[in-house]
Amino acid sequence: MKPDEIKKLDAYFKQLLNPEMSVRKRPMKDDSAEVYVGEEFLGVVFRDDEDGDLSYNFSMAILDVDL
Repeated sequence: MKPDEIKKLDAYFKQLLNPEMSVRKRPMKDDSAEVYVGEEFLGVVFRDDEDGDLSYNFSMAILDVDL
C-alpha cells in the first residue's frame, strides 16, 4: 500500500473505532498493512482493486483463549 493510503486508513480507524488504533506498513508486503491498538497487533487490512473497484478488507483472527 502507498503511504497516502495508509494515512487515510489510519485516520479512518482512529475516527470510527478507537483513537488508539494505528495502521502501519508491513515489512515485506505491498498489498496490505497491519492494524494495531497501542502496541497490540489486531489484524491486517488488505487492498482490493479487482475490476477497477477499490476497496479495503480488514481481517482479524480471534483466538479461543482470548474469549
